[in-house]
Amino acid sequence: MSLSRDSALNIANVLTEALPYIQRFTNKTVVVKFGGNAMVDPELQASFARDVVLMKLVGLNPIVVHGGGPQIGALLKKLNIESKFVDGMRVTDSETMDVVEMVLGATVNKEIVSAINQNGGKAIGVTGKDGPLIRARKLSVNNSSPDLQTSEIVDIGHVGEVEQIDVEVINMFLNSNFIPVIAPIGVGRDGASYNINADLVAGKMAEVLNAEKLILLTDVAGLLDKDDNILTGLSTSEVDALIADGTIYGGMLPKIRCALDAVKGGVASSHIIDGRVPHAVLLEIFTDQGVGTLISNKSS
Repeated sequence: MSLSRDSALNIANVLTEALPYIQRFTNKTVVVKFGGNAMVDPELQASFARDVVLMKLVGLNPIVVHGGGPQIGALLKKLNIESKFVDGMRVTDSETMDVVEMVLGATVNKEIVSAINQNGGKAIGVTGKDGPLIRARKLSVNNSSPDLQTSEIVDIGHVGEVEQIDVEVINMFLNSNFIPVIAPIGVGRDGASYNINADLVAGKMAEVLNAEKLILLTDVAGLLDKDDNILTGLSTSEVDALIADGTIYGGMLPKIRCALDAVKGGVASSHIIDGRVPHAVLLEIFTDQGVGTLISNKSS
């Protein structure tokens, strides 16, 4: 059955709209943090996999960094291990770290690799311990005590931050035409494993690789103003102002700071997009309007 004239014209318009973006971003690196509903919904996971494969085929260099908080929580519950959080970060003792490595490094990572490979790509999964790709240091958390008007350092176990990323490991994959899929587990100088926030790993990865784009998939439409309109095309100074006046607050603040730091660190643009939209990554990269919030170093 042939396409109708209107359908054929629509497809042609989409392809011609994408062409200048494909030309502009050929051989550029794009780091994508994959998380939220897109990870657990089979249809969204498949559409994401196809997006990544297409990006690679038209000449971009996609790098996937993934989270897995809900999956970790589910397995801990099944094993009757209590989940505790301090400032939104999971307290990770040795027993919990074993579960984190099992879920992130094996189950979730291999699901994403398999999805990309099934859709015609060549993905390879690693953790930050391989290489070692991600050198980590233990994260210290200050917990305020209002009664005493003091703060204390709280030990939250095997939770880390990025100390160093070995670019050589990533370049080895890119030069071999593989799509790296990275679990955010780092290794300390003492050989200990550390659970690191996936947004932070993706942001640092984008910085050290001088990436063209950092894309953070979320379960919201993007950064909203006080009237719930999506804000996009923002400069770093505009984002700083939105933080200062309270427009950006709460749970969105860490993600925005991650995107902002990446741009200030040399990434051409950061994008916070709605991972609940099928093919959100392609729509953001290859269309004029996009599907989320873009932050760049444009002049205000």
